[in-house]
Amino acid sequence: MVNTMFPLSSRATITLQPSDVSLRPTIGVVFFALTTILPFPVLARAEIYQFIDANGTVSLTNVPSDPRYRRIDLESTSLRNSLSEKELEHVIARHSRRHRLHPALLRAVIKAESDFDPMAVSRAGAVGLMQLMPQTAMQWDVQDIYDPDENISGGARHLRYLLDRFHGNLPLALAAYNAGETLVDRYRALPPIDETRRYVSKVLRYYRQFLFANAGSGLKTVTARAHATQPPDLAFSSFPRP
Repeated sequence: MVNTMFPLSSRATITLQPSDVSLRPTIGVVFFALTTILPFPVLARAEIYQFIDANGTVSLTNVPSDPRYRRIDLESTSLRNSLSEKELEHVIARHSRRHRLHPALLRAVIKAESDFDPMAVSRAGAVGLMQLMPQTAMQWDVQDIYDPDENISGGARHLRYLLDRFHGNLPLALAAYNAGETLVDRYRALPPIDETRRYVSKVLRYYRQFLFANAGSGLKTVTARAHATQPPDLAFSSFPRP
């Protein structure tokens, strides 16, 4: 379903419900939606703004009426959605050091959440590399939820908060990252939810893979420095088998 409004002939607002949006919408989705209601000459010079609410509803407009709308640069946005792990290496290392997390752990969460796609949006409305919900992004002062640096910063801060909240218990922190801390508090253990348990196992599996890969690569210096500034339980813990 696409709802459209036309304040003036050259102005338009589109609202896409979560069911209308693919799990990995690209700038092409925005372009296609707008070309259905705007003639190309108008679109070429229009400034387009986007807002994703807490329910995952995506609103696109060229006449923003709410400060939460963010401008989309149609000209400079790359059509290539995924960024390689190598391209994100320095950003991940910086936020890992800042928030006392192993770089391999952040990579594992990003891999499990978005497969390194900065434009990923889930059906629940989680956005970006670390799949931040809008309210979580606001909590950690993320201004541009699609920006890889800001998204990783918000996700790293949230993961650090959850690790501290659950006393360094990584599986519980990951379960809370996926299903919410309230649910983990209720059970005081991994919630009996198949999706959450699969998610925790997936992240831990990727974590092990990245740790072993880093051990024999040129990332030794980066990971060793991060290891020296973090609690032992976050570096080479014993993990449950997937």
